[in-house]
Amino acid sequence: MENKISELEKKGFLDLEIDPTLDLFEEIEKLKKEKNAVVLAHYYQEPDIQDVADYIGDSLGLAQNAEKTSADIIVFAGVHFMAETAKILNPSKKVLLPDLNAGCSLSDSCPPPLFKKFKEQHPDHLVISYINCSAGIKALSDIICTSSNAKQIVESLAVDQKIIFAPDKNLGAYINKTTGRDMLLWNGACMVHEIFSLEKITRLKERHPEAKMIAHPECEEAVLRIADFIGSTTQLLKFTVEDESQSFIIATETGILHKMQQLSPNKTFIPAPPDNACACNDCPHMKLNTLEKLYLCMKYELPEIQMEESLRLAAKKPIDRMMELSRQFGL
Repeated sequence: MENKISELEKKGFLDLEIDPTLDLFEEIEKLKKEKNAVVLAHYYQEPDIQDVADYIGDSLGLAQNAEKTSADIIVFAGVHFMAETAKILNPSKKVLLPDLNAGCSLSDSCPPPLFKKFKEQHPDHLVISYINCSAGIKALSDIICTSSNAKQIVESLAVDQKIIFAPDKNLGAYINKTTGRDMLLWNGACMVHEIFSLEKITRLKERHPEAKMIAHPECEEAVLRIADFIGSTTQLLKFTVEDESQSFIIATETGILHKMQQLSPNKTFIPAPPDNACACNDCPHMKLNTLEKLYLCMKYELPEIQMEESLRLAAKKPIDRMMELSRQFGL
């Protein structure tokens, strides 16, 4: 088995062929039981992965479930920083990511060496970092936040506390606006949420005047300005279930539409159009994970997330602070 794994690591097991007659849903369920494994998936994953997952959620929910799981193996169907977070919280467990190339444009926009220099220029500032960042950035932070709890975390701090917010400038600007703060923002952004076209969304709203436009706070301010509701992925999902409207224009990654449609089968969900002809409101990193890769990942227990203990401990402190504050807020 060890020789087989070594061979797979060298060539990359994405090249392996899978028996087309296999029922991958059934095989993945078998592997979960055999290996005491849990599959955690983000809302932006493809529908098949969402349907086979044990838990589907946004960054806060995924972190909370990773913290309390009793599984021996955590298979993270998401992107690299999410699997890193699971490893930070579970050093003794094996954490797997179906495709190691599933990165994050927002995380990549904030390299730790550059951010470290930026932080050193503002020694009197406390650092709040959005969870969509690398372990290296987490280790340089005082508190981690998600889009679900960012506003509450900022408001829990003294009004005169100087703050650096990283890496998402759009989320930071939105929190500044809603809290009246003046946080210093790192100039990072998510390629998916930055690409929405205000002009095309406006035309879409004219064609569908009955539809409510809802947006994630990672979108640019011009898009947020015309939204009927702004919220985290989970908050957007909850809004579509509870609101009386029968149609919605969704300004976030299109993966969430699968769960929205499941929970409200009689409602209509329209993805907000990007500012070009490509499907750029699909995250190319999230969509690198497939059901086939998930199966192979579980079968061979590769690729595995590894981390130096000193980095893990440094990154865990601000995550623990977020978890503590979230519990206080009842989130």
